[in-house]
Amino acid sequence: MSTDQPVQTAEPELILPLSSAAATLARAGGKGANLAELTRAGFDVPLGFVVTTAAYRAFVAANQIEMRLLELARAVSPADPVALESTSEAIRALFSSATLPMEIAESIRDAYAGLPGESRLLRDDRDAGPSAGGFPPVAVRSSATAEDLPGLSFAGQQDTYLNIVGPAALVDAVKACWGSLWTARALGYRARSHIAPDNIALAVIVQVLIRADVSGVLFTANPLSGRRDEMVIDATFGLGEAIVSGQVEPDHYVVDRRAWSIVSRKLGAKGMAIVPRSTGGTQSVSQDRGQQQALPDAQILELARTAAQVAAHFGSPQDIEWAWAGGRLYLLQSRPITTLYPLPESLLRMPELRVLFSFNSLQGVPDPSTNNVQIDEQGFISLPFIGTLTAAGASTAELSQRIRETYVTKKIYTVVDVSVSVTERFVYVGGEVQR
Repeated sequence: MSTDQPVQTAEPELILPLSSAAATLARAGGKGANLAELTRAGFDVPLGFVVTTAAYRAFVAANQIEMRLLELARAVSPADPVALESTSEAIRALFSSATLPMEIAESIRDAYAGLPGESRLLRDDRDAGPSAGGFPPVAVRSSATAEDLPGLSFAGQQDTYLNIVGPAALVDAVKACWGSLWTARALGYRARSHIAPDNIALAVIVQVLIRADVSGVLFTANPLSGRRDEMVIDATFGLGEAIVSGQVEPDHYVVDRRAWSIVSRKLGAKGMAIVPRSTGGTQSVSQDRGQQQALPDAQILELARTAAQVAAHFGSPQDIEWAWAGGRLYLLQSRPITTLYPLPESLLRMPELRVLFSFNSLQGVPDPSTNNVQIDEQGFISLPFIGTLTAAGASTAELSQRIRETYVTKKIYTVVDVSVSVTERFVYVGGEVQR
């Protein structure tokens, strides 16, 4: 007779502290995992907790809606915006009409009750808003397992709810966030990115609301020019939702991170602000502050230095949402910048000017693209230029072979690093380097 005992498996956690090492991508989604990492690293992140992907999956299973929502998601074409909208509405209706299991609802309420009063995080205690029996106003943010990734951001594709007060409103906001995993934008983006709907899930981040004096976004590399030595900051008064949603013309600052100096200031109109409502939720208010710089110079540089530390911690350029309240800087979100052209690590460490030429631009072009650049009948590139390859000091034969292997033999169309130089001149023509 077998004496084996049944294997006891731990139930997946429905709630995790935002500081938990268990708040991984699989459990807390991309946004949650990044915020947990920032919290553990000692950055100022608003206090909160994660309603994990296990809670999402338990909710879907308890209401038996998975088969129907997957059927709808798989059938829609990303090229059909009308179908995407109707599919999204049908799936979100499944979520709104479903019942939240009591265990999940109680876990959310208990975690909410454990948050500190907002007075600890406000610039002062005036107009602190409703207490709803001591429950602080919170920000409720979606965090999908397929967002804020190094190659895919999904920025703004799921819902965020600000100034939510009371357990009942919080539970409703969590359900709405779960349903927003299936917005038309998210459905289309995932389909175009070849992400199957089967295994995705959504966590929800609940944090004490920061009633920002000034808020905005910062890119630790210039997303327009690609320059890694420039930081770009957009700032406005009130909550950052005004910038994220494109409702306000913010101030625009550019910081040189080598000299830690502000090289550009452009004041935006800032004709409106989004602020918390006394009854919960937010409202837009008109303002005339276009001539007032939203963020003083000292705070711009402090923000830039903090952002540099965040980028160094994650090991890549970051898109950061931030808020100033009561003279204190809070980090609300950090995700990789996914639009930068990739550069070799060795090049990033070089302070000198570098000129990059991409052979991709010549791929499949049978005719000269300029008077000096063409591809001959053997498929070799005729490219006269002045400069020094990364392999500076190599022999003529070595330079010729490296260029041929990169462009012709291996068919790897890549960037060749060319340093501007007057110390050595050579021409690459017909597959050979001519010095």
